Amino acid sequence: MGITASNLTKVYGDQKAVDDVSFEMSTGEVLGFLGPNGAGKTTTMRILTCYLDPTAGTATLDGYDIHEHPEEVRRRIGYLPENTPLYTDMPVIDYLRLSADLQSVPEAEMDDRIREMMDVCGLGPERHKRIGELSKGFQQRVGLAQALLHDPPVLILDEPTTGLDPNQIVEIRELIKEIGKEKTVMLSSHILKEVEMTCDRILIIDQGRIVADGATEELRQQFMGGTRLRVTVDAPGDADVDGAFKTLDGVASVQRTNGSYELAAEGDTEPAANVFRLCADRGWVLTELTPIESSLEDVFRDLTETPETPSDTKTSSDTPAETTTGEV
Repeated sequence: MGITASNLTKVYGDQKAVDDVSFEMSTGEVLGFLGPNGAGKTTTMRILTCYLDPTAGTATLDGYDIHEHPEEVRRRIGYLPENTPLYTDMPVIDYLRLSADLQSVPEAEMDDRIREMMDVCGLGPERHKRIGELSKGFQQRVGLAQALLHDPPVLILDEPTTGLDPNQIVEIRELIKEIGKEKTVMLSSHILKEVEMTCDRILIIDQGRIVADGATEELRQQFMGGTRLRVTVDAPGDADVDGAFKTLDGVASVQRTNGSYELAAEGDTEPAANVFRLCADRGWVLTELTPIESSLEDVFRDLTETPETPSDTKTSSDTPAETTTGEV
């Protein structure tokens, strides 16, 4: 049944860490939850896991309300916080057995569940090693395994690839994608490329409010305007290439960068054919005519970047430092 958040708000003093946030997720969906430092990501996740009470609004997970049935909500969530809470002096298998006991996995099923999660997370060869002896990547795998032991329908992951090397990131990404086929997975990350490659849908939050929601391609089209072209020509030195491009039908603006021209189209127009004809008519050699795709990073910056002023100075956390740890 997934997650439904309805008008979630969290206020600390005169600061709204989360401001009227609403969204829905369905089973089998991997949602990337993005936002700059202090945007409200971690606070929202902590509300959903019943770690924090919202000031207003509510949410349901797998059909259970966070106010009316918090214990049932917790039973149905696998939660991996940013700083994975591991007992580093314990062997992997002992830690997973302790976690299974704390999560009320039936004794008769415990050994099978532990073996299954070690297989899913690739921990079999490391089962008898102390957690502190493992690499950061394998420690993240242990964290994922404990979050999955009780077979929760909802998985919430806060910065799951923090501190991992590129190979480990790929491994964890593939694992999350596989898990996401059967469960509802919500993850936050600052690695935008990883979110783009892992998630079915992206939710962007800024200053406590949802500013975008949709698939990556939908967000590109919605927020980044019309076509952009990179054009490179071999023209005589006295040719006014810049001025010629500016007069073309369908071209809104022209910017020269490193010997190339970046053309932005007006609305839904496609000026590529006009560029080609112009170069042919004037005898210029067209050496490049390439569409420029907007990246998720472009969309993210466009939606969340604001000029910094002295009054904007604040800590990087969602919540006051004395209340909880900050969001990185």
